Amino acid sequence: MIRQQSSHRRTAVRTAALVATAAMVVVGVQTGTAGATVVNETGTEAAATAVVLGAPQRAAAIRQAQASATETAKAIGLSAREALVARDVVKDADGTVHTRYERTYEGLPVLGGDLVVHHRKNGTRTTTKATKARIAVPTTTTATAPSADEAREGARKVIWAADGKPVLAWETVEKGLQHDGTPSERHVVTDAATGKELHSYEAIETGVGNTQYSGQVTLGTAAGFTLTDTARGGHKTYDLKGATSGTGTLFTNSTDTWGNGLASNRETAAADAHYGAAVTWDFYKNELGRNGIRGDGVAAYSRVHYGNAYANAFWSDSCFCMTYGDGAGNAKPLTSLDVAGHEMTHGLTASTANLRYSKESGGLNEATSDILGTSVEFYANNASDAGDYLIGEKIDIRGNGTPLRHMDKPSKDGNSADYWSSSLGRLDVHYSSGPANHFFYLLAEGSGTKTINGVTYDSPTHDNSTLTGIGREKAYRIWYKALTAYMTSTTTYAGARTATLSAATDLYGATSPEYTAVDAAWKAVNVK
Repeated sequence: MIRQQSSHRRTAVRTAALVATAAMVVVGVQTGTAGATVVNETGTEAAATAVVLGAPQRAAAIRQAQASATETAKAIGLSAREALVARDVVKDADGTVHTRYERTYEGLPVLGGDLVVHHRKNGTRTTTKATKARIAVPTTTTATAPSADEAREGARKVIWAADGKPVLAWETVEKGLQHDGTPSERHVVTDAATGKELHSYEAIETGVGNTQYSGQVTLGTAAGFTLTDTARGGHKTYDLKGATSGTGTLFTNSTDTWGNGLASNRETAAADAHYGAAVTWDFYKNELGRNGIRGDGVAAYSRVHYGNAYANAFWSDSCFCMTYGDGAGNAKPLTSLDVAGHEMTHGLTASTANLRYSKESGGLNEATSDILGTSVEFYANNASDAGDYLIGEKIDIRGNGTPLRHMDKPSKDGNSADYWSSSLGRLDVHYSSGPANHFFYLLAEGSGTKTINGVTYDSPTHDNSTLTGIGREKAYRIWYKALTAYMTSTTTYAGARTATLSAATDLYGATSPEYTAVDAAWKAVNVK
């Protein structure tokens, strides 16, 4: 929205080593190039850079991990009632394999039970879990008939393990509209025994951007002149024509020229959205070694002209798509570079750590989209939209010319937090994202006053420390590594600190200046 632990049992280690080795064999057949090169201070390539996997290699690696899932479950100490479902496999250039799993208990999904197994080339293995609790419930059957809520279409019985002691529960999805016309897919988890609501979150993740146009750009299209980017997973852009449901109509044209730079031309918003999706795809592939949002080489799609004067944009996992409104008076479509980067990053997060969209994990979810969306904007190096650390400064949602969010000092928006506190989780996720956005800015650029691309920033620190940044590229590589290899659905700010320190260790070493900078930046936003 643009709103570990170690096992020391010899038998277990031997089993896990066999499992991870099998995954390495499958991953190793990739014949493409390695991921984006990261160079450390000595000029050598960082060993933890991800290897780019083609769709067939990634699918084969996941199948192999699933084939060995029973052995892996035993190796990491799960009970006989539990099973693992492989979701993703990431291999580092140094041979480390990170395998992400969902968990089931007696066949029921365990919400908050996800985990990542990290297997190093030297045979050592650690596991990052979303919960440390032992998964067990007295029964997986309910004593009474399902309630009206439980009987709704799409309701499913689950184990809720994200908060404290695991319990048998029902998960339902309430569909409708939010107050501003955004579709709503509200997930509600209720205790199967008492009917008490345990958790709820909004699955539609909305967003805003920072400019209407990106100037004259090159678009990926298909023969016959349709907005189909055949070079980037087949990404398509559709016209909803004011509708609020459906896919819309694929943009077609008699020539390969799209839009005229004015909102009155329906193709203009489509051109911006299509371009933003292309740049985001290229950023992930060229900078971070990821082949599409899910890592499978398949593109999402974009829908523009949603509703009437809808001043927002959103990502939906259910359609695997991005949707953009036309803004106030239908004059300012929210189809800019950082909107595309922000929304597509929600899809990335859903496909990796799956940070739950509430409390601290929800703030980290939003911050991830701001961090990587901003990184996309800088990566584009577009003269019409220079990179900045401001979110939504040109669409003027408030009508007073101010940005929606400031990464150097989040509290400038009047709502966001600069630093972590025990009450942070009570804020809306767009505002609890503040400390993570602030952390990223400090890590990349440092504290104090400076001007970047014509914008002046003045970033403070909670502990009055003076920080020197390590550079944006290193900062976003550390965050991406942490997201894809170490964060889970329940990661808190303390967990994000641990994850980014692990990522910095992988990429640059535990005694590196980068590791020290990550530690200092978290202390500067009061995460210790």
